[in-house]
Amino acid sequence: MRKQNTPLRKCIVTNEMKPKKELIRLVRDADGYVSVDPSGKKNGRGAYVTHSPESFQTMREKDLLSRHLKVKLTAEDYERLIDESKEASR
Repeated sequence: MRKQNTPLRKCIVTNEMKPKKELIRLVRDADGYVSVDPSGKKNGRGAYVTHSPESFQTMREKDLLSRHLKVKLTAEDYERLIDESKEASR
């Protein structure tokens, strides 16, 4: 019987390779709107982040998401994404 490979993704904050299910995907759609993608299948440019308050704090302080998704994000956008990620993880 063949062993199932688990897909790995790299966290943009910690640069660690982790199983896809342990990370949260943030996606920018064609209109430039950034949102949390709980299914991991939305169309658009995506970035993965470890689900921890420290990772989100570092991402906000260094403005990493703007660099990876190639879109300008404000402090309010980061707050909204943090709230959405908390709801999606429930």
